Amino acid sequence: MSGLINGLVSSAKSLGAHQTGVQVASRNLANVTNPNYARQQVVLGDRAVVESSMGPVSTGLEALSVKQFRDNLLDGGVNREKSITSLFQSQQSALNRAQASLGEQVDRSGDSSFPGSATQSANGLSTALNDFFNSFENLSARPTDPAARQLLLQKADTLANKFNLADTRLSTLQSDLDSQISTGVTSVNSLLQQIADLNASIVTSEVGTPGSAVDLRDQRQARLEDLATYMDFSSVEPPNSNGQIQIYAKAPGGASVLLLDKTSVKGALAFDGTQFSAGAPASTLSISGGSLAGQLISRDGPVQQLRDDIKTAADQVTAAVNAAYGGTFFQSPPAAGLMALDPTVTVASLKTGTSADPGANDIALAIASLSQKKFSTGTGDLLNGTVGSFYTQTVTALGQSISGIDSKLIDQENIEKIVTTQRDALSSVSMDEEMADLIKFQRAYQASARVLRVMDEMLDGLVNGLT
Repeated sequence: MSGLINGLVSSAKSLGAHQTGVQVASRNLANVTNPNYARQQVVLGDRAVVESSMGPVSTGLEALSVKQFRDNLLDGGVNREKSITSLFQSQQSALNRAQASLGEQVDRSGDSSFPGSATQSANGLSTALNDFFNSFENLSARPTDPAARQLLLQKADTLANKFNLADTRLSTLQSDLDSQISTGVTSVNSLLQQIADLNASIVTSEVGTPGSAVDLRDQRQARLEDLATYMDFSSVEPPNSNGQIQIYAKAPGGASVLLLDKTSVKGALAFDGTQFSAGAPASTLSISGGSLAGQLISRDGPVQQLRDDIKTAADQVTAAVNAAYGGTFFQSPPAAGLMALDPTVTVASLKTGTSADPGANDIALAIASLSQKKFSTGTGDLLNGTVGSFYTQTVTALGQSISGIDSKLIDQENIEKIVTTQRDALSSVSMDEEMADLIKFQRAYQASARVLRVMDEMLDGLVNGLT
């Protein structure tokens, strides 16, 4: 009778084990499209053996644990590639907005000719420069024509507005990048705290069963991938940490700065407008990946360079025109912005020549010729070449930067896809495989149920037959 009872117990354990197998396969199938889910597998076996008259006998098949198909190296590789991709994406976004701020169709081919360059657009600054100098050329032919004088003042005012508007838009872009960085810092601190909380939950859930909190580990990896879109970092699982991790960032000299120690965030990430800091005590960080780095690089690099170059062009036009005019045509310095027409210059007061002759046009001709004048910093000018070519080279450089970032991003997205595919080959759910497992466990469950029923009938017959 003891053999029948042991058989019943073993069959009951087998039912439970195969039921767990069905549940795990079903959970895998339910998450087949979940990118943050790692495939799970039930580990079957016996917990112990006992001695019997027939020798060692298993205590019965059981579901010993649920194994998760994750590789820390592959997960870390995905984190790193996501960080680099986000870096390029944020730079691409900022540069495209900078292009829109200029109101130009940017030439990405490297052509820096002017006028007639591919960078020109009907409403761009390059067109406004051409129109301004052409209006002086037109005025030189009709120096006393009120319509020509009025048109010139309109073109001068338009040019000033174009310079000012471009600078204002770029300044707004820099402010927006500051806001995005601030929002990103807040998100990073929130993610660090979430990961700390998940570490605490994992160590509590895995007491006595290391690696069993598979769903919590999935959630933590998802948070790590979210964190990677903001900044680059490294994560390690130190010895005897019971599944908890630490997160490090880099200092400018290459030293590691501890951001998260298991369940404790070591000093929130902060940004003072120039650099990032974190840790306890607070240390300056060298963030080179993620959107935070991309936004800061864009703000202080190409966007600031654009503002500097546009200001240089505006200052050179102001200085050269005022020198040829023999007085103040553009305010120097302007009351606001980069350039402003002097309010004393009107249709009536506009000078076209240096003599009292109303038909004198030497000033108008001198200013018109500035469009072709090649300036030189070696002689005290603010730029080299013509104003038009300088501006076009500036815009072309922006176009080449956008083209370069576009190319880098395409390559990086392919690399990220390859690394993610490698990780998915291990961790992702195969519907065909899980359907096969589901059928296998279902059949095993049915077989165990039949064995249990037969043994129950045998035990029932034995008991009732003895009474």
